[in-house]
Amino acid sequence: MGRLDVKQLKDPKDKALYIHHLIKDLKALDIMLKENLVEKEPIRIGAEQEFCITTNEYFPNNNNIEVLKTINDDHFTTEIGKYNLEINSDPYVLKDKCFSKLHYQLKTLLQKAEEGAERKDSKIILTGILPTIRLTHISEKYMTDKPRYNVLNESIKSSRRENFNIHIKGVDELNLIHDCVMLEACNTSFQTHLQIHPEEFVEKYNWAQAISGPVLSSCSNSPILFGRELWAETRIALFTQSIDTRANSFIHNEKQSRVSFGVDWERGSVTDIFRDHISRFRSLLSSNEHEDSLEIIKNGGIPKLRALQLHNGTVYKWNRVCYGVGGGKPHLRIECRYIPTGPTLTDEIANMVFWTGLMLGQSKKYANIHEKMNFKDVKNNFFKAARNGIETKFSWNGELISAKKLILNELLPLAEAGLKKANIDQTDIKTYLSIIEKRVKSQTGSQWMVSNYRQLQKTKTNFESVQHLTAFMHKYQLSEETIDQWKDLNSDHNIEISKIVKHNMNTKILLVDQNDSLELVSSIMKWKNIHHLPVINKKKELTGLLSWTDLIKLGDKDLHLIVKDVMTKDLVTISQEASLDDAKNLMTSNNINCLPVVRRNKLLGIITSSDL
Repeated sequence: MGRLDVKQLKDPKDKALYIHHLIKDLKALDIMLKENLVEKEPIRIGAEQEFCITTNEYFPNNNNIEVLKTINDDHFTTEIGKYNLEINSDPYVLKDKCFSKLHYQLKTLLQKAEEGAERKDSKIILTGILPTIRLTHISEKYMTDKPRYNVLNESIKSSRRENFNIHIKGVDELNLIHDCVMLEACNTSFQTHLQIHPEEFVEKYNWAQAISGPVLSSCSNSPILFGRELWAETRIALFTQSIDTRANSFIHNEKQSRVSFGVDWERGSVTDIFRDHISRFRSLLSSNEHEDSLEIIKNGGIPKLRALQLHNGTVYKWNRVCYGVGGGKPHLRIECRYIPTGPTLTDEIANMVFWTGLMLGQSKKYANIHEKMNFKDVKNNFFKAARNGIETKFSWNGELISAKKLILNELLPLAEAGLKKANIDQTDIKTYLSIIEKRVKSQTGSQWMVSNYRQLQKTKTNFESVQHLTAFMHKYQLSEETIDQWKDLNSDHNIEISKIVKHNMNTKILLVDQNDSLELVSSIMKWKNIHHLPVINKKKELTGLLSWTDLIKLGDKDLHLIVKDVMTKDLVTISQEASLDDAKNLMTSNNINCLPVVRRNKLLGIITSSDL
């Protein structure tokens, strides 16, 4: 959980003081490792459960603080978006029925969250990217009003010195220039923590890197963003670009993004990993709370390494190194950050069991993995899995192998062996690993979502389709039916919603320039059987509307004119948020059959009498 009492690191004196404590923290960690002060056993697990808050019609809500107060439980905390919250689980010793216990705790807390949300006319949704999220929800007005988020936003913006340029290409393509870090709020994760023996840390971290691609391919669940089909796990591309401190012109000089998979295998000790991060990434934040970690150790205490943890909180590795203090004892853990939220809580726990089992089940065959596999192959595996999900082919141990074959024949047996070695309850092992097996053989969350989105689009608009997807996901997210058992949405599957213009407006429209040849445009309207054509200027602003009626009035004369000579300039327009009744009344009262849908004079679509 991130600290909320932070400030932007600007003043030279503040920077010098912060760096002074940061260097001391590194020295203190080295001392604790050398003197065997870092806890080696028992091994513990834990999780961070992020989720979305929506309106009753499944759109992002902006009331996380109100819902948080209603829930009134210290396990919950805020996230950057006003439509997100996070649960921090209790730590559990890795033995017996620890996964069932964690499952029960999270289910209890999510039910509590659902009750709290319901009292605020809201719902909670478990999903990697909320299908109904729209561009309006990534503005700064939807940022949670807490210092940490505002300070982080300002720090990254000042570091970049230009807007964020988002480009993701899948089946569809997203090109977006944005002015703040709020795109991060689109992502919700199920972050898994595993405590690691300090003497094995670097070896285990490298193994965590090696298995990332196959694990991600099995749990992909985020294929849709802003109505577009992108990657199987779009979160990976989106998060990388939304927290990038590098301006485009500076990428050559700072070659690694703060959100990254890494550049090479790790070597040395865990302190060397932290040293590398500090060398590559300048500190963005500071705090008024400082401690002399070396003095604390000298006096027999255990420091919290506040400066180091604050810096580490702004380096977003997909497998992140973490230091913590629990019960007065320091420990080290790996945080797996790439597993998405949803589609069901049971699926999430199964993902965690699979990952943890693999971490524990590293066999002699895969010992010293950095000497046996090329890091660039491992990194490429990760991004291929993000793009293609379970349909990926991996470079694995010298051969090209499908994700399904690798998981079923090699990795599931490894995970089972690792869990048995840790004395995990046999029923838990069988229950959760069988979910992974069935999912790999049938469908992942990403595959289910894409298939049903395409089916819904045959009879509904994109806007309606994502609402129906989200409604179905909400219905089954806490059920025992995991994604491998989910059926396709029936054509008669309906939800009660209040229709707005965006539900029915047409966005797949041709646009013409006001200086285009009227003869050409009239021909286009005949060829395409179009009755209304929006007209724009060079700034892409809406300046008029050309209708079939305008051409009929003109007849066959004067087709040498340009569009702006004939188009209707005094337009009646409407917002996409307006109700369909408002649209109908506007058309009736103005005796027109078409309304351009605009936002700040930019055309979003049109709605016609036939659309109603």
